[in-house]
Amino acid sequence: MHPNQTRLEQFYAAFARLDADAMAACYAPDAQFDDEVFSLRGHEQVSGMWRMLCAATQAKGRDAWQLTYSGMAADADSGQAHWEADYRFSATGRLVHNVIDGVFEFNDQGLISRHRDRFDFWAWSRQALGLPGLLLGWTPFLRRKVRAQAAANLQKYLAQRQR
Repeated sequence: MHPNQTRLEQFYAAFARLDADAMAACYAPDAQFDDEVFSLRGHEQVSGMWRMLCAATQAKGRDAWQLTYSGMAADADSGQAHWEADYRFSATGRLVHNVIDGVFEFNDQGLISRHRDRFDFWAWSRQALGLPGLLLGWTPFLRRKVRAQAAANLQKYLAQRQR
């Protein structure tokens, strides 16, 4: 197994435990993360997002949390993983099953420099938001609204951590 595949195994094992510090240790200082909700630059933002999500799950949804991962593969430059998460969306209390495929790039030290997760936003929004997600989850309007709210939540979380 390539050391970068081991890094991915470490990352997802930490995620399954909701160990945000161990997850953050897998990222390079100049890491980039993108998915359907977040577009983050730098270790502070990327690790802050995972800390915020893990803290919210521990506080409001530990009873529903489960993460499975498979399809890990990596070489010296890139990697991929498939993961599925069952959790309680903290904003609505609704149960979500999200299916995600991640692609990764690694730096020379074997740290994640780029991480891109892809999932079906409409499927996610139907579960997480209920009727509004069903009716509007396919629209750019709802996607922009969710992205803006997530960015505001992360900024607030990061500001509180700096105090």
